[in-house]
Amino acid sequence: MPKMKTKSGAKKRFSLTATGKIKRKHAFKSHILTKKSKKRKKRLGKVSMMDNVDARNVRQVISSK
Repeated sequence: MPKMKTKSGAKKRFSLTATGKIKRKHAFKSHILTKKSKKRKKRLGKVSMMDNVDARNVRQVISSK
């Protein structure tokens, strides 16, 4: 059976840390920023870790092994 290809959309959105956790960016930071508070925009700009519930699915999609 051939190898499973990495989904290119997931490859651009997620990355693995050295410990195997998945880093992700927050949504709602691209446009219509005038009505969002400074505090909220600053918080959305930071990188966060994927929850363990979703991490298994994302790991399958980004691993091409």
